[in-house]
Amino acid sequence: MARSSAWSFPLFSWLTLILPPLFWAGNFVVGRAVRHDLTPMTLSFWRWVIALICLLPFAFWAMRRDWRRYWELRWQVLRVSVVGVAAFNTLIYVGLRTTTANNALLLNSLIPLLIVMLGACFYHQRLRMSQYIGLILSFAGVLTLVMHGNWSQWQTLVFVPGDAIVLSAMVCWALYTLWLRQLPGDLDRIGLMGVQIVLALVMLLPFYVAEYRSGLRATWGIMSFSALLYVGIFPSVIAYLLYTQAISRFGPARAGLTIHLIPVFGVVLAALFLGERLHAYHAAGITAIVAGLICSNMKSNQEKSDFPSKVKVQSKK
Repeated sequence: MARSSAWSFPLFSWLTLILPPLFWAGNFVVGRAVRHDLTPMTLSFWRWVIALICLLPFAFWAMRRDWRRYWELRWQVLRVSVVGVAAFNTLIYVGLRTTTANNALLLNSLIPLLIVMLGACFYHQRLRMSQYIGLILSFAGVLTLVMHGNWSQWQTLVFVPGDAIVLSAMVCWALYTLWLRQLPGDLDRIGLMGVQIVLALVMLLPFYVAEYRSGLRATWGIMSFSALLYVGIFPSVIAYLLYTQAISRFGPARAGLTIHLIPVFGVVLAALFLGERLHAYHAAGITAIVAGLICSNMKSNQEKSDFPSKVKVQSKK
């Protein structure tokens, strides 16, 4: 299957790394803002309904054409649907109801570390020295932002049960990143995303019904609908498709490292829309994160051999 040549341009390639964390930063802001209006399962279920409505006109023919391949890869497709679509976002929304923004941000920054650890344990993944340095630099930048430049604040952090929920979501995303890389590269990514959403909705529906019957109700209004439209289109459809392309092009470790850009964009969005002031520690943290990303993406003679290889599947004819 011929792949679109648009992704071969450097600008588009870099956009696959930059735009997903931008949209996901907005997802954290919106999720936190409407936590009293939309219940976790309401937000998680309906965001994927909206995403499916937006994606289906483009994904339907690929889903219909490749259904035999999806069936051959059913267990691989099912597991990425469970951890990356159904579980990850639901756990995030549940955790955001009880944990603090700083704690969630700190736990979110563990994703690149988890990708490296799980990749080393299960796939014998090896990174270049520049990638390890980049990982350390970007993590230090995240800590600088979380601690507001005051490292003594580390002692004031209080962890609550909701943090365990957020941490489990981070493990899910690390697994999603590694497992997604194992799917065949010639599998249509838009069709694959459509299949993942359908499977996730089937899994989420019983939990949504159970939450509704328990008495938890959403408060509907312009704010709620606007939030659902945003999370259903940008963090769900566009960000997922771009992140999938980034994993295919750059590998799980380097693509996962861009998660550290989420607090960077969060700071910028807070300054633009919430009127929060920028401080020197913001500049220091952002500089460290950007330096880490540049360092980790320095070219080397070693190409992608340090990442899980794609699964080879022979299509039946």
